[in-house]
Amino acid sequence: MAMAKRRQSVTIRHVAADAGVSLQTVSRVVNRAPNVSPDMMQRVQASIEKLGYVPSLAAQRMAGAHSYFILALNDRERTIADWRSRRGTDWVDQMLLGSMLTCAEHGYRMIVELIDTHSDQLERELLAAIAAVQPDGIILTPPHSGNRQIIDLLEKQGISFARIGSTAPGGGITLTMDDERAARLATEHLIDLGHRKIGFIAGPNDYELSGWRVAGWRAAMAAVGLATDDLLTLGDFSQSSGRTAADRLLAPGVSATALVVSNDQMTLGALEAARERKLRIPHDLSIISFDDTPAMRYADPPMTAVVQPIAEVASRAVQLIIEQRRTGAVPARSETIPAGLVLRQTTARAPEPD
Repeated sequence: MAMAKRRQSVTIRHVAADAGVSLQTVSRVVNRAPNVSPDMMQRVQASIEKLGYVPSLAAQRMAGAHSYFILALNDRERTIADWRSRRGTDWVDQMLLGSMLTCAEHGYRMIVELIDTHSDQLERELLAAIAAVQPDGIILTPPHSGNRQIIDLLEKQGISFARIGSTAPGGGITLTMDDERAARLATEHLIDLGHRKIGFIAGPNDYELSGWRVAGWRAAMAAVGLATDDLLTLGDFSQSSGRTAADRLLAPGVSATALVVSNDQMTLGALEAARERKLRIPHDLSIISFDDTPAMRYADPPMTAVVQPIAEVASRAVQLIIEQRRTGAVPARSETIPAGLVLRQTTARAPEPD
């Protein structure tokens, strides 16, 4: 049986002929150049949609200085550890959701590279990734976003980049989720419920946001004259460190009646420590977590949590990088997309003292 004749692919020439414009005009529309009138943009776009034209990424890259790739750098050790433990990587998922969809809207592609921020081969690995991808821009996530070696290297390379979760000195566009305010809101909610011994389980110090969250907790406690002595412990964002930290905060002599925990994995560890002591949630112990991954929403009972707008922040990072590449204008150096607090079933009135 004869093979069906393959349908001739639609090219930029077909679009130009249908719209009655030059190839250069179609190219400017496809590449979203700033010097195209709205009427012309609409006219060419109508022909693109009518003919089903799909621009070739390779052709787009050849047509100008753009690569149409944006590179996101994520922490290798922690990401791989989460994958191997099969605990889920909702932070990465949400980052990809926001960045990939926004890239697609603008004809870009997102590539993720895992880099170990503590590696003595950091510069070599990063330069190799840049050489391979030749990205139009780079998104740095914590702790890379505060790593001065990475920031300095990108500035020397002349690459547009956005830093999520860092306001450390250096170049790039900085985007935060107002972690200090979020921790303050969580703590104030517990104070309003009558809690006076509110423990805080912080993340590691190489994440700037860990310090911001501690500051928010301290500010809320200080505002009503509550001491924070012995109520702060440090974890490393792992479940085991959350359990160890909670053990100390729930031990006699401290006996916190509420906990604010800096991520969901540590919250799972804190829940283990509470159950081992046969503490009922929230009757004996109230808990608020950060991140609001599915594990928190479907926990028993469902967890009150700070909801991090990760997808929105990643989407905004992509928008700002593309805007900078297209216009040459330098966007505002810092933007904040605030987190929120969702109330579920793990916070209640403080228990009456014995």
